[in-house]
Amino acid sequence: MFAVEVRDHIMIAHSLPSEVFGPAQGMHGATFTVDAAFFTEDIDAHGLVVDIGLATEALATALGPLRYQNLDAVPALAGKFTTTEFLCHHIWTALATLLREGALQDAGRVRRVKVTLGESHVARAWYEAAI
Repeated sequence: MFAVEVRDHIMIAHSLPSEVFGPAQGMHGATFTVDAAFFTEDIDAHGLVVDIGLATEALATALGPLRYQNLDAVPALAGKFTTTEFLCHHIWTALATLLREGALQDAGRVRRVKVTLGESHVARAWYEAAI
C-alpha cells in the first residue's frame, strides 16, 4: 500500500459539557495539527499516489468550516461532543465527500483515508476507513 500524507492545522474553541470531561467541560481553545493520509494500492503512471498540492487543498477545504470557530456555535455540530475523536471522523467525512467529487483527480484509486489530529505533544487521535 502506498500513501501520501499532508498536514495543516486548525484553531478552535469549544466546551465538552459533561462531568466525564473534568475541567474541559468549560469553554477552552485548542490548536490541532491535522494530518490526512491517502492510501492507494499502487502508484499511477506518473509515479503518484495523489498530487500533493491537490491533497493539501482538499484538506484545507475540509478544515475551512472549523477554522477559528467556536464549535459550540456551529449548527452542523449542535448537540455533539466535539472530542478529538469526533473531529477526526467529521474531517474524514468531509475529505471522503471531496474525494468522491473528484477533488484529487485520482480516478477512484484512493482506497483508504486516515485523519489524525494532534491535540498536544503527548496525545493524538485518528479515524481511518475505506472510501
